[in-house]
Amino acid sequence: MNQSKYTWQQERQMLEDSYARRLLVEYNIKEITTQRQAINGTREFEFPCPSRPGWKKSERLRLATFKSGYVRKQNGCHSAYQINPQYTQAQKWVSLNSDGKIEIHKSEGTARALIHNPLTRMVYMLNYYIKNWKKYE
Repeated sequence: MNQSKYTWQQERQMLEDSYARRLLVEYNIKEITTQRQAINGTREFEFPCPSRPGWKKSERLRLATFKSGYVRKQNGCHSAYQINPQYTQAQKWVSLNSDGKIEIHKSEGTARALIHNPLTRMVYMLNYYIKNWKKYE
C-alpha cells in the first residue's frame, strides 16, 4: 500500500501548473518566469499580441501575477502597471493646523483589490487579456 499523498500546497501548485499549460495550448500564452521570480512567487507570461497596438516594432505583451496579490503589465513605461480591479475608499489622516490644533481630513481615493489566490490571479489575467488585448493579435 504505497499511496502517494500530496499536501494541499502541492495540489494547488499542480493545479496552477496545469492551468499554465492550458494557457499555452489554448491561447498560445507562454510562461516566461525566471528562476528568481519563481522563488519569489511571481509568474510571468508572454501573450501573442503586441504590447503597444499599432507600433510596428512593439514587443509582445507581458503580464505577471505576484504573490502579494497584484497582477501587473510588465512592459509599461517606467514601472509595472497594476491591473487589479479598482474601488473607491474613504481616506482619513490627521495633521496639525497653524494654531497647533489637531485636524482630521477626509477624502475619497482609489485603491486596488488584491487577489490572494494564485489560480484566481491567473484567471483574472486571462480575462483581462481576452477583454482588452486579444483583438490585437
